[in-house]
Amino acid sequence: MADDALTHWLLDSDPALRWQVERDLLNEPPAVWEATRARVATEGFGAHLLALQDPDGQWAGGAYFPGDFDFESQEAVEGQPWTATTWSLNALREWGLDGAVLRERRTAELLAENSRWEYDNLPYWGGEVDCCINGYTVANGTWLGADISGLVDWFVEHRMTDGGWNCAWVEGSTRSSFHSTLNSLKGLLAYDEATGGTDATREARRGGEEYLLERGLSKRLSTGEPVEYWVNTYAYPFRWFYSVLNAADYFRQANLHDGGRPDPRMAEAIELIRAARQSDGTWVQERRHPGRAWFEVDVRAGEPSKWLTLYGARVLDWWDAKEITLPVR
Repeated sequence: MADDALTHWLLDSDPALRWQVERDLLNEPPAVWEATRARVATEGFGAHLLALQDPDGQWAGGAYFPGDFDFESQEAVEGQPWTATTWSLNALREWGLDGAVLRERRTAELLAENSRWEYDNLPYWGGEVDCCINGYTVANGTWLGADISGLVDWFVEHRMTDGGWNCAWVEGSTRSSFHSTLNSLKGLLAYDEATGGTDATREARRGGEEYLLERGLSKRLSTGEPVEYWVNTYAYPFRWFYSVLNAADYFRQANLHDGGRPDPRMAEAIELIRAARQSDGTWVQERRHPGRAWFEVDVRAGEPSKWLTLYGARVLDWWDAKEITLPVR
């Protein structure tokens, strides 16, 4: 596929994806991509998901799981559902919906009044014990103007001695997790971008980033071997799952916020991403995360993915545009 054909293919997309192609791959002026981004509220995926919001501010009647979810059912065995409030907010935020749309609906206030976590019936904006869930809540609360200051402090207090986080801390785990650390970092970055952050949040974020960088985004620190197959398996939506592509895009965004050069310890992970690019310039959807969804936003496994191609191409564009001094071997 020629470059022009690839560009046309990417642009022939839902506004949620198209505006990011315009901004991040084509370097269009703000007037162009901002106009496309504004359409997320009224067209396609964004408008469809907005229409599914419940009158009480939630989606599917629940905070992290749908209100009708049976934890003893076959569905619980086969795959987590992705229709509840947190997952719907994550999608709308990641697609670029202007938070003002939901603020006009009083979504933050309605969730404070009506939504409780399935864990211990805790209030929505106070978070719970799961690092990933709390990371999403910090990002979504920052976006919607909710008071998540206590939850931000929670992340500073619950960082592990090796620098990152682990959702299994409540069960006694003392070692950080790739998944938990990345999702925690995303929440803290959203907070730092919106507010400027604090010395404590910036220090916590640096510690979590160092945890991943020491491991080259993909390896065990003890052996240098890949953590698991999933570090180099790509699927969109990312959901809570870790991959080097998901992590590299986080570091791209953090670098754009913090400045400086990308860390050379990412080099091998970048080459994994580069190697996954097909000869036509696309990245392939390698799997689908099972579980109930409102509607599909990407292709089936085995097909070229516009979303993964956006992520892969912009990570490589960012990395290749910087002056990276790699260590001498």
